[in-house]
Amino acid sequence: MLTLGLLKNAYEGCARVGIITSRRVGPATARTALRRKLREIVRLARPRLLPGVWMVIITKAPATRASYAALASEWTQLARRGGVLAE
Repeated sequence: MLTLGLLKNAYEGCARVGIITSRRVGPATARTALRRKLREIVRLARPRLLPGVWMVIITKAPATRASYAALASEWTQLARRGGVLAE
């Protein structure tokens, strides 16, 4: 559902996040709802993010049908695997 691209130690400061949802994901309303969910997931995790990390979240079509909990679980798993969450 999600792909996470990382650039660690890009600069000194807080983490930055970009979200990519192409037209293949679905209609505009579905893409907007998906971006809102992902922004909220990242906002809640921001205190645990390591400083100086740039992230790009790339969504795929199945993400529009996924629940908030499933998206949060997958994002957390990808962030842990990428080593950007302070435990």
